[in-house]
Amino acid sequence: MSYAAYKMMHYPTGIETCGSGFITQSRADFTSRIPPITSTDGLDADWPPRRHDLGPIPNLVVTAANVLELYIVRVQEDAAATATRDSSARASVEPMRGGLMDGLAGASLELVCHYRLHANVESMAVLTVGGGDGSRRRDSIILAFRDAKISVLEFDDSIHGLRTSSMHCFEGPEWLHLKRGRESFARGPLVKVDPQGRCGGVLVFELQMIILKAAQILFPQRVQGNFAKCLELEKVSYEMVSRDWLLTTCGSHMLWEDGLMRYPLLKLRAGSGLVGDDDALSSGGAVSARIESSYIINLRDLGMKHVKDYIFVHGYIEPVMVILHERELTWAGRVSWKHHTCMISALSISTTMKQHPLIWSAVNLPHDAYKLLAVPSPIGGVLVIGANSIHYHSQSASCALALNNYAVPVDNSQEMPRSSFSVELDAANTTWLLTDVALLSTKTGELLLLNLVYDGRVVQRLDLSKSKASVLTSGITTIGNSLFFLGSRLGDSLLVQFTCGLGGSMLSSGLKEEVGDIEGDSPQVKRLRMSSSDALQDMISGEELSLYASAPNNADSAQKTFSFAVRDSLINVGPLKDFSYGLRMNADANATGLAKQSNYELVCCSGHGKNGALCVLRQSIRPEMITEVELPGCKGIWTVYHKNARGHNADFSKMAADENEYHAYLIISLEARTMVLETADLLTEVTESVDYFVQGRTVAAGNLFGRRRVVQVFERGARVLDGSFMTQELNFGAPNSESGSGSGSGSESSTVLSVSIADPYVLLCMTDGSIRLLVGDPSTCMISIYTPSSFEILKKSVSACTLYHDKGPEPWLRKTSTDAWLSTGISEAIDGADGAPHDQGDIYCVVCYENGALEIFDVPSFNCVFSADKFMSGKTLLVDSFMQEQAKDVEVTNKSSEEVIGQGRKESSQNMKVVELAMHRWAGQYSRPFLFGILTDGTILCYHAYLYEGVENTSKIDSSVSVQNSGGLSSISASRLRNLRFVRVPLDTYAREETSSESPCQRITIFKNIGGHQGLFLSGSRPAWFMVFRERLRVHPQLCDGSIVAFTVLHNVNCNHGLIYVTSQGILKICQLPSVSSYDNYWPVQKIPLKGTPHQVTYLAEKNLYPLIVSVPVHKSLNQVLSTLVDQEVGHQVENLNLGSDELHQTYTLDEFEVRILEPEKSGGPWQTKATIPMQSSENALTVRVVTLLNTTTKENETLLAIGTGYVQGEDVAARGRVLLFSVGKNTDNPQNLVSEVYSKELKGAISALASLQGHLLIASGPKIILHKWTGTELNGVAFFDAPPLYVVSLNIASKRGYCFSNHIMVPPSKGLHRELGLVKNFILLGDIHKSIYFLSWKEQGAQLSLLAKDFGSLDCFATEFLIDGSTLSLTVSDDQKNIQIFYYAPKMSESWKGQKLLSRAEFHVGAHVTKFLRLQMLSASSDRTGAAPGSDKTNRFALLFGTLDGSIGCIAPLDELTFRRLQSLQRKLVDAVAHVAGLNPKSFRQFRSNGKAHRPGPDSIVDCELLCHYEMLPLEEQLEIANQIGTTRSQILSNLTDLSLGTSFL
Repeated sequence: MSYAAYKMMHYPTGIETCGSGFITQSRADFTSRIPPITSTDGLDADWPPRRHDLGPIPNLVVTAANVLELYIVRVQEDAAATATRDSSARASVEPMRGGLMDGLAGASLELVCHYRLHANVESMAVLTVGGGDGSRRRDSIILAFRDAKISVLEFDDSIHGLRTSSMHCFEGPEWLHLKRGRESFARGPLVKVDPQGRCGGVLVFELQMIILKAAQILFPQRVQGNFAKCLELEKVSYEMVSRDWLLTTCGSHMLWEDGLMRYPLLKLRAGSGLVGDDDALSSGGAVSARIESSYIINLRDLGMKHVKDYIFVHGYIEPVMVILHERELTWAGRVSWKHHTCMISALSISTTMKQHPLIWSAVNLPHDAYKLLAVPSPIGGVLVIGANSIHYHSQSASCALALNNYAVPVDNSQEMPRSSFSVELDAANTTWLLTDVALLSTKTGELLLLNLVYDGRVVQRLDLSKSKASVLTSGITTIGNSLFFLGSRLGDSLLVQFTCGLGGSMLSSGLKEEVGDIEGDSPQVKRLRMSSSDALQDMISGEELSLYASAPNNADSAQKTFSFAVRDSLINVGPLKDFSYGLRMNADANATGLAKQSNYELVCCSGHGKNGALCVLRQSIRPEMITEVELPGCKGIWTVYHKNARGHNADFSKMAADENEYHAYLIISLEARTMVLETADLLTEVTESVDYFVQGRTVAAGNLFGRRRVVQVFERGARVLDGSFMTQELNFGAPNSESGSGSGSGSESSTVLSVSIADPYVLLCMTDGSIRLLVGDPSTCMISIYTPSSFEILKKSVSACTLYHDKGPEPWLRKTSTDAWLSTGISEAIDGADGAPHDQGDIYCVVCYENGALEIFDVPSFNCVFSADKFMSGKTLLVDSFMQEQAKDVEVTNKSSEEVIGQGRKESSQNMKVVELAMHRWAGQYSRPFLFGILTDGTILCYHAYLYEGVENTSKIDSSVSVQNSGGLSSISASRLRNLRFVRVPLDTYAREETSSESPCQRITIFKNIGGHQGLFLSGSRPAWFMVFRERLRVHPQLCDGSIVAFTVLHNVNCNHGLIYVTSQGILKICQLPSVSSYDNYWPVQKIPLKGTPHQVTYLAEKNLYPLIVSVPVHKSLNQVLSTLVDQEVGHQVENLNLGSDELHQTYTLDEFEVRILEPEKSGGPWQTKATIPMQSSENALTVRVVTLLNTTTKENETLLAIGTGYVQGEDVAARGRVLLFSVGKNTDNPQNLVSEVYSKELKGAISALASLQGHLLIASGPKIILHKWTGTELNGVAFFDAPPLYVVSLNIASKRGYCFSNHIMVPPSKGLHRELGLVKNFILLGDIHKSIYFLSWKEQGAQLSLLAKDFGSLDCFATEFLIDGSTLSLTVSDDQKNIQIFYYAPKMSESWKGQKLLSRAEFHVGAHVTKFLRLQMLSASSDRTGAAPGSDKTNRFALLFGTLDGSIGCIAPLDELTFRRLQSLQRKLVDAVAHVAGLNPKSFRQFRSNGKAHRPGPDSIVDCELLCHYEMLPLEEQLEIANQIGTTRSQILSNLTDLSLGTSFL
């Protein structure tokens, strides 16, 4: 491997930071959501009479490593309100969790935008603007990156995404003095903001405080009076934005209209750093909080040495920052003498004067204080949280609370108040539920409530009370006044609703039962159980967060009672400590190529403690097959409904129940005929007995008139059927052609190419590029042909078209046609004028022409309501060209000049056209439509619609507003969707397919309910599922059957909400989606809760078992701990310690280890523990491996389970460990017979790694590497290596078959790599915890382990593995600084010091701790087309799959030099060609991080696919231009990227 590609396949899921703020909407955009309660609700007995007002609900911002996500919290008032929403919402959307609480039936998270940044977010804060609930300004997000980079992001309505408003960088030569000579720092920058939004602070390099001054809105004058007075000021352009507020541009000022008072907004510029365009109008009229300037305070000059935390406090006229710092350090051995070493200092920050006087301070805080929490107004002050105590300090008062026996008062004379129970608060996370109640989440996952008992502004005491357990958190934030979010790196993150009541009577058992019933109801919670989230594990075990806790109230003796309910959860599969690659239960033994890869799954150790779980990850979906039949020559399949006793006016209230209606017929189109089957209990063919057109192939079929009729469209006509009886037939061809004559009648009459059905319309796209509409009459159930006149006049050839049904009582697109304040009256008018069909929404026709332009027409009048030029270019935004005429003219001239350049490019773009279109809005109250287009080369364009009431849009409205207001309905129907925009959604997880030159078949099938999921299925040679969750698309490929030619849904008795598809081999399969997997993740995942921490897993292929190391925390008294030490003859040191009886009975938490042997459940249910191997007391299982050993007595190979352990008994006891060998018997029902111990031996040093090598067992025991042979009863050492490794963390074996170590040796490889026995020579790679890697060889002739070479640098290894590319062997290692390095062995090169030193081949910064590499053979993607020889280097190419502690999975894949050079050139271009979020440089992110250690840079020979994936998101013209500049073609680049994607489709 001389060159490689780094590719992320599963992005990080472990949430590290979270925050809330009004990012996408201002506080004033919210109205009170909960109506006043009425006495008839029947809840008065359970709840206080005063209904809690939700108030404005802010957005949730979360970061996971380098992923940034912004969510809207959607609340659902109560079940009755949602019952009348969307008729299909009930069947296909996950039921709300948590039951009815405080008038809320549910709350869920909806994704606004998702970004993968080119740096890891170290800390995040939301810069608020203050101003109370009536404020019209929005908040901004401040992100801090290592070492000292700060980006401020704000939401831009015009692009429906985040844009950078300012960047501040304090790195580079001019800022080197800030580091004071240091190179490494324990933590990255820490950002906090003033609660009133006046400034922010960023602590960098541990002692430098950067103050970010917020731009203030100045109000120098008030302009009173009516709007006419405003026009007298200067030249004013009046722009109407919405009903509530108006923006006026006044020369260089902006006027903010609020009622009748206008305030000139001064233009603001930043003093340092880069600041974006500060025109408020560019973000849709909304002004976000901005940073004006920044400056630095050197905390060392103020006498602060060791800063632990800081915070801005409430209630001061100027921002006040409180800093927690340690005057002099202490350590465990000196705590008894020096324990109160911390203090807090409060600085008043004057951002204008750049002064920061000290206003108050508090000393003698304990050494273990680590966190500050600002107490909200009106109390004010700060809480100092330590491991053993909590302290409150303000300028005028202070108090403290001891949490356990380790809390020491400053002088022993005074006694600290104690909490009623013992707890440790190190690593706790905190937030405020009320102004006087804080929620604390401990390191064990307990939730505690801290109540401040106060009088006026004086806090008298602190009360701490317990709640039930929850997830182990990494961050916690309050969202509004009723919700909080628990972010977690170790488990699923939870959105929780809370409510607070006064008085003990509120603890109603009735409500508790109601909540429990709703959560535990088996049909309702079936979807939830399959996700097996951590919240659910707690539910099932009775530890649900719907908990009740009480704390004393301030004013009187009444109780403050909190109830909690989990409302939503975000799946997390991290931290991935280890994983194993095994066969799926429903694997296909006969599969080959890409289909064979979907036989496998990744079983991962993830989570910690009670959140520990096995995550079973599968990159592709393999449906569960019910039955299959051979069906050659199939071209399409459709299922249709039919019900005889349907009312004449089929109203939608009945149709809500019709979601569970069974399908009646299955229509199968073959090459020259059509089959019809009845879908009752059995599929029975009824082709002869029905009036369907069966003499030729069918183009499409579907239901019309509320499922009362079936329409069947064939190439030259259509039939309308009532069940099996035809009621009408239409012919489309030339008058003289018969309906039954096939397509061979010549080109004089065009035939139907594609069909789109939206009740009561059917849209036909003909082969000559024209379109026709079949218009249905619901009263007679007849259809008539209508050819839109506008298309006949224009004579533009249509390449693709579709109908879009904008369903629901509130059609979404109507909101985009007029301003929000006009929409209500208009919608009523349309309903009254147009009659029945429009009661259920509007229908639009989306058309794409041969020239690439897209237009949307309303149906049936065919007025153009939206148009976009060059849709096929794939621009980031689609904007109505009518609204952008001036900008469009500029664009056209630019494009025409571009197209002159390069003849090849011109041809390439001319051949491109859109071959298929689809537009759909799935169920959900707040859902927005998606628009899909497929190009001739297989590229899929995906757009998500959004509403933008832009300022430039309103200027286009002339007198039409007054015309519309006067009630002219004709002009309303002609109004354009001028506020409609589309933003492009990246689909970089999808591998494109090259479309063939055959007649195009429709590839997109939209489904509303398959196994409770909604989305679309994409058939073709690379089939994939596009599922919609939280308004985001999750793309999951389906590799198991190869190419799929037809797909449809099926719902009947034997196949509940299932599917039918036909493969290209001519096999029809009826299937269901696996219900155990959760699909709202980057890969489908099944979580198996363990209630313990998993450490290592291995796969026993012969028996399909997974041995797994698990540790479970166990509470033991000190007495028990000491007695076990005495048992092990090391207890004589502790006998004379004179411990009191109380101390002897204190409990301690110890981890007890065991090896569980799990078997996957055949039905896909919970996995069974077949056997458990317990470890001894104080013995930790460190490694478990399945090894193949040669029994020297019988000369036969034995497959055994090997376990390496180590005793953890403190630093006074010499390290020992055991090696255990077990044989695994037949899978009997009796677990005692499953595993039997065959050997056990104690060795010096812990056994940290094991591997089998040519029938021998290689053991890393402390600092020694020993090779043993197996006699059947004994392990006998035959060789050892005693180099200076300290502790081996990773051990890998490669069997030599002609690898090339340098350019001087080239031995042709044989058929492939085998890890079995009996090969010529074997290599060993071992990684040490501090001493980097060692490369050894084993020679059986002389029974010799010899060191070939090593890396002389110091490296803290995490994982190692061999990387094989044809005949080249490389050595890969990951380290503690989140890097990957690739070394090679070249004894003939001079710089290798005669072969002693390993040379660097590549280095790369991953940005995550890689814990495990797995070597997997790559698929030869190019050989599918070119037929490469089976023995060539391309077929003997292996990639390394790796997992990280962030929950991400990626791979390092070898590349040939030509591909590498091409992609590297492209990568260099994309650094500048792509606008990177937060202004981050991808090149600097991927540079090796040495953390201050000496390091010689290695070669740059890894390309970053995270940057390359942006290429497909560029507009087509830019793609062609960049490809031309680097001397290649777009198709060549896309082919390389697709080959890489397919070659690494391992699961």
